[in-house]
Amino acid sequence: MFDQVECTIPKDDGTLVSYVGFRVQHDNARGPMKGGIRYHPEVDPDEVNALAQLMTWKTAVADIPYGGAKGGIGCNPKDLSVSELERLTRVFTQKIHDLIGVNTDVPAPDMGTNAQDLGGSLGREPATGRGVVYATEALLAEYGKHIKDLTFAIQGFGNVGAWAGKLIHERGGKVVAVSDITGAVKNPNGLDIPALLSHKEKTGKLIDFAGADVMNSDELLTHECDVLIPCALGGVLNRENADNVKAKFIIEAANHPTDPDADEILSKKGVVILPDIYANAGGVTVSYFEWVQNIQGFMWDEEKVNRELKKYMTRAFHNLKGMCHSHNCNLRMGAFTLGVNRVARATQLRGWEA
Repeated sequence: MFDQVECTIPKDDGTLVSYVGFRVQHDNARGPMKGGIRYHPEVDPDEVNALAQLMTWKTAVADIPYGGAKGGIGCNPKDLSVSELERLTRVFTQKIHDLIGVNTDVPAPDMGTNAQDLGGSLGREPATGRGVVYATEALLAEYGKHIKDLTFAIQGFGNVGAWAGKLIHERGGKVVAVSDITGAVKNPNGLDIPALLSHKEKTGKLIDFAGADVMNSDELLTHECDVLIPCALGGVLNRENADNVKAKFIIEAANHPTDPDADEILSKKGVVILPDIYANAGGVTVSYFEWVQNIQGFMWDEEKVNRELKKYMTRAFHNLKGMCHSHNCNLRMGAFTLGVNRVARATQLRGWEA
């Protein structure tokens, strides 16, 4: 189901301005639909539709009882004051009020929005980055490898990349290169991630950090490392750069960072790609824990949240590997097969099949 609404709000100066908002509901065979709401100037109905479908498969792979949805408003949140953003959010919520609800469709923060809310779960902010690390540990264990023995390059140092970098550093892994929109830095002996994070907090950028050399951001994806973690935009690995990737493992923390051409080139090179619909499912998994806690009115401590997240991510990886073995396919095909099978089975059990 696709819903488009017009949201008109008074700006702080009294003038009226209108924005177009969307909510796409893809599938609810396995439970209430779940998906973020993004505020971005280029929110596009086709993109929102594709992301809603992706959420259906992602929740199925993680084995949480949700379907897929996605929403957005075509606006630039940087151009709006806090009170304007609040008015816009309230109007949008009123317009889609009949579509959403705790048992039908549960929105979440996304690009350009945040978690300002009541009843949030501990551990939700680092959840996607933490899930990426648990997924990486599960994959490496298959090859008899450990984070502490490997080098990592991280593209994107926002919420997901920063938390993944911090947790890899804590486990003794060597993060040798990091980039974001402000630039890129490298240190072959490993970056001091906590010091880099505090430098970024103080200055707003990665460059000029004393413990690193500046590098060209475009070179990060082809930098010498064992594990590459793209945490930024989609389509960053393509036919132009895939042949030059030196990493042996790619963990897709971003949505769709590897385009089909790159997928083929990298597979032929023997690079192991952990697909986005599994690798970045930590966020929606902890969103599920949040939903459970709110329904019960019983909040968990952060240790329990992290313990449960590790259990879900590890179990999902073994289910995914099982699918790869039985269908003799790679991890991406195994993940989609697992997700589609689970949704098809739920649809059949409900008697909804055509």
